[in-house]
Amino acid sequence: MPIPLTGGLLSGEVRDADGKPLPGAEISVFDRSSKRVAHSDTDAYGFFAHAVQPGDYRIRAEAGGYQTLHERAGVEWGAHHTLGQLTLVPDETLTIPVPGVYEIDPDHSAVRFVARHIAMSRVYGQFQEFSGQVRIAEDFEDSHVEVLIDAASVFTNAEKRDEHLRSADFLDVARFPKLHFTSHRFSRAGGNRWLIDGELTLHGMTSDVQLDTTYLGMQEWNGLRAGCLATTQLHREHFTVNWQQMLARGVPVVGSTIEITLDVQGVLQQ
Repeated sequence: MPIPLTGGLLSGEVRDADGKPLPGAEISVFDRSSKRVAHSDTDAYGFFAHAVQPGDYRIRAEAGGYQTLHERAGVEWGAHHTLGQLTLVPDETLTIPVPGVYEIDPDHSAVRFVARHIAMSRVYGQFQEFSGQVRIAEDFEDSHVEVLIDAASVFTNAEKRDEHLRSADFLDVARFPKLHFTSHRFSRAGGNRWLIDGELTLHGMTSDVQLDTTYLGMQEWNGLRAGCLATTQLHREHFTVNWQQMLARGVPVVGSTIEITLDVQGVLQQ
């Protein structure tokens, strides 16, 4: 990255305690008035670089599952200041949950989805009735999750649209009343991120699904609770949900890719 004619260059690299690069770490640069003047994520090798005006700066590096790190640096005109290696250490409060069986609390959890409409706006919806369990094993990779969703509970705040989604064109709830997800592998992706591989049965078809999951920690409130946020993308064609209506120039009324978010609180069972 060239040094700008009107300022200087600030760079560094972020690694974990084992010396491995931390891609996607969030870097924020603040001036002396605490105004954020630069912001980015580290690249695939943990590096970052910012062109800034000459002056003194505070640099904040943070990543999920790690303690936030603060550094200070002065940047001179026409010069390149490198921070070198910034090491983030694990946040022990965001290690794996206490082993045991966690019942999903439907009152403090949500299963949401987003679909594209006529390649312009987004339609937001959710399933209002679901249940499930997460079993955290002593050996974390042996953990397991299972979720059962009532297909007829689909809700997008538009009655006619919800009726259409329940029909044979989409979910066909009369024939396939439940959506069922069950995992077959847990793996750590670094920090507080997990990858959960499993199978989703929808519309009578079963397909592999991977949940990109962020562990949010544990809290004591009406029992010991663990929280997580999981996301994935589904392609309707994989589950033979093939209804489609096209507008002029081949624009689909409903996009084929559906974004799914699971916001989950689980209560440890005694």
